[in-house]
Amino acid sequence: MSNEAVWVRGVTGIQLHHVTNLQDARRFLGNAIMALNAAHVRTGDARFSGFAEQLKGMLAQAGTLEGEARAGMQQLHAMDPERFTRCREGEEPWPDELQAGFVPRHTCRDECLYHDHEVLDGILQCTCGRPPCRACAIAGTP
Repeated sequence: MSNEAVWVRGVTGIQLHHVTNLQDARRFLGNAIMALNAAHVRTGDARFSGFAEQLKGMLAQAGTLEGEARAGMQQLHAMDPERFTRCREGEEPWPDELQAGFVPRHTCRDECLYHDHEVLDGILQCTCGRPPCRACAIAGTP
């Protein structure tokens, strides 16, 4: 297992599933293919188009991986919607991701749709008055 640092995209209010990372990978591969094809058009250098062809196979593989990850997430939602919600809320890790070292998502800075953003339909999802953040409790900070 690699000890390299991994950038995790934070979204206030949810814990992203790794399907999001795979979507990013597909998007980046697609952009690379387009850029290499554009370089080929401008230069006529066949190396660029050859490299783009190689990346097309990787793009297809990334799409397969994304589909598998999405299917797993959808299956969890269908079979255990309460657990899906706990995972989405960051209370527990997604079942198909690493369990070791999981720390609940920090909810300290979550904003309430109703009170902070004046979204009238958000009253049923009010996050005000929740107990202190579990992640801070584990880390020993208030």
